[in-house]
Amino acid sequence: MKKLFTLLMLTAIFYDARAQMRLGILGGPHSSSIIEKNNIPGWETNVDPYITKRSGLNVGIIGEMPIGQSKKLYFQPGIFYMTKGRKYQRLFDTTLVHTDTLFHNNQFYTNYIDIPLNLALKLPLSKKSSFLLSAGPFLSFFYNGKSTDESRVSINDTAIRYSKFESDVQVGKHTNNATTFDAGVNARAGFELGKVMLTAFFSQGLINFFKPEYDATMNHRVIGASVGFWLGKRTEIKPSDRDKDGVEDKLDACPDIPGDVRTNGCPDQDGDGVADAVDKCPTEAGWPRYKGCPPPDTDGDGINDEEDQCPETPGNEKYHGCPVPDTDGDGINDVSDFCPDQPGPVDNNGCPIPDSDGDGVNDKEDKCPHVAGAKENNGCPVIKEEIVEKVNYAARNIFFGNGSDKLTPASFKALNEVVTILKENRELRLSVEGHSDNVGNPDFNMTLSQKRADAVKNYLVQHGIDANRLNAKGFGQEKPVADNSTPQGRAANRRVELKLSQL
Repeated sequence: MKKLFTLLMLTAIFYDARAQMRLGILGGPHSSSIIEKNNIPGWETNVDPYITKRSGLNVGIIGEMPIGQSKKLYFQPGIFYMTKGRKYQRLFDTTLVHTDTLFHNNQFYTNYIDIPLNLALKLPLSKKSSFLLSAGPFLSFFYNGKSTDESRVSINDTAIRYSKFESDVQVGKHTNNATTFDAGVNARAGFELGKVMLTAFFSQGLINFFKPEYDATMNHRVIGASVGFWLGKRTEIKPSDRDKDGVEDKLDACPDIPGDVRTNGCPDQDGDGVADAVDKCPTEAGWPRYKGCPPPDTDGDGINDEEDQCPETPGNEKYHGCPVPDTDGDGINDVSDFCPDQPGPVDNNGCPIPDSDGDGVNDKEDKCPHVAGAKENNGCPVIKEEIVEKVNYAARNIFFGNGSDKLTPASFKALNEVVTILKENRELRLSVEGHSDNVGNPDFNMTLSQKRADAVKNYLVQHGIDANRLNAKGFGQEKPVADNSTPQGRAANRRVELKLSQL
């Protein structure tokens, strides 16, 4: 084993004449199992469910050296002590299973020296941290092992016998012997934080490492985690770089002038990857195809002409440099227009204002939005002249007692005619206005005119007209229609007016 390790180290040291391996220690917990395949009847139900994994430990040394000049690819060999194996334990319920065995336990433990030979990829996360991913084959050499059998057996249902048997696992080609070595594949992933490594790993054996008394194949599998520390820095012989710009002299087109890696070591003020010597815009970052100048933007919309589908018209990035479309031409672009295919005003989010009654007057301007009417009447139906005349006639035939708000019987015929009109035309509403002459106290006149208007309204309500369709208002002597200095004029001013309107 010492010779093998020495050979491994020598191989690493001389692997690259320009690099030196660094070493680290690595270890942690893991869980091991044995993947077994056989043709034993009832194995899947009577045995396999009672097999569990063995918890164990891995510890060892890992080496690392770069592959060529790469700072991402590495060769990572190692040598580890690994515990492997499995456990079997079963309790028998004799009330359900006909057997004398009450308990059976078997521990099959093996320990190996594993030598992984991995290729590693490191992806930088920061200046001192990186993501690590490695994989490769491994060789595994048997170190030692032990098999332990425990059982409890009921004897004639009167006594219980306990037995325990331990034996070392032997190597060789005979039955119940392990192979001297194993081999397989493994992978490791995690993080490298400075000199600290935090990784998880997986290994799968590919060789049938044990020969039981029955026909079967058995392979090791291990899943675990490790914490590690690098013991020192890797020293490298750095190539010549006279101008200290990070580009080797043999690759530097301007070896005596500090420059940029992208321009083969020549100066590049604007960092656009075009050397100043050929850059037409050396202080402004641009594109190589435009000799270091920015691509043109003819319309100044921030989208260069190469990507602008409307290079001469300012537009929007979402529409590839073209203006936001306004399909219906209502001045509201489609992005904000709730009805992009129908013109409409801004205050209705670009949609046409509805015309619920279909009379050609939109609801916003229609005073009767649910009843078709005339445009000249603000969307309301025109009240028939004959109805207006009947109501006006009725108004002239409404009478009250002298100085009273009590309707006289002579008024009932006219009011009944108004009731009939309102019932037949349910879209109409009526305003009852009471007026007086200027004789007497103005306050009294105002109160009396209100009471008379209310009396008319109450009559109509009592005869089946909805009060919400009626309005009663007294104006006293405020609105004369004739000269109060004559008896005829005062008589004309003492009146009730009935005015129709639409609901």
